[in-house]
Amino acid sequence: MSDRLFVFTLSCEDRPGIVAAVTTELADLGANIAESNQFWDQATNRFFMRIAILVPEPATVDSLQRALAPAISRFDMKTSLYDMSRRPRMIVMVSKFDHALLHLLYQIRVGWLDAEVVAIVSNHEDSARTAENEGIPFHHWPVNKDNKAEQEERLLKLVHETDADLVVLARYMQVLSDNMSKRLFGKVINIHHSFLPSFKGARPYHQAHQRGVKMIGATAHYVTADLDEGPIIEQDAERVSHSMSAQDFVARGRDIESRVLARAVKYHMENRVIIVGNKTIVFTQ
Repeated sequence: MSDRLFVFTLSCEDRPGIVAAVTTELADLGANIAESNQFWDQATNRFFMRIAILVPEPATVDSLQRALAPAISRFDMKTSLYDMSRRPRMIVMVSKFDHALLHLLYQIRVGWLDAEVVAIVSNHEDSARTAENEGIPFHHWPVNKDNKAEQEERLLKLVHETDADLVVLARYMQVLSDNMSKRLFGKVINIHHSFLPSFKGARPYHQAHQRGVKMIGATAHYVTADLDEGPIIEQDAERVSHSMSAQDFVARGRDIESRVLARAVKYHMENRVIIVGNKTIVFTQ
């Protein structure tokens, strides 16, 4: 009989016995703990935990939920439980710059990112050939002020039809409406070509170059109604110097963006991220 991998995440008020209560229930099922991470936020006295478990077949999400119910109820936990045998599905949205999209596709191809791109959506046709080469459905949906609401409804329909777990804005140069951001909260990741909160808006690398900064970076975050203010998942930065041109900044930045977005998507797909208000707890390996 084979084992099945699940990921269980929880948050609750911290007090003694939480870990013991969870692991005791899991032991009774014959489960084996493959990975465990935990964090106590002293400022709020909240406890967070992610645990990856191997459970003998025919385990299901429902059977595990029932087994863990006493511990969940006892500690008033906010929980999520995921069956990792289901390959996560995502829609990637892109405009003209395709470096972040190409990096995601490469990381899937080599097996570092275990996910499936079920659609590529763009307001331009530049990535149509990439989609064709990869065998991925391509949707060319030009956006303007008159059809924005209509195109967003098409996106929601596509999310439903493809059973997508995540929408990735891989340098998609359109702002999602407040309504869309709220309806897909926690399911849309954006890559911002700046080390937030610095240099928001247009041409951030040129802004950074004009200010003579010594480091540039990128930020991957969940999309919210507040533009570029959503919970941050991943960031990175690299040193630059006065001898570099604005185009050097752009080239360096594209590389950082691609890597940061891929890591953020991986963390999300592996259920390593817990959203807490306007920030995140990220259990990296």
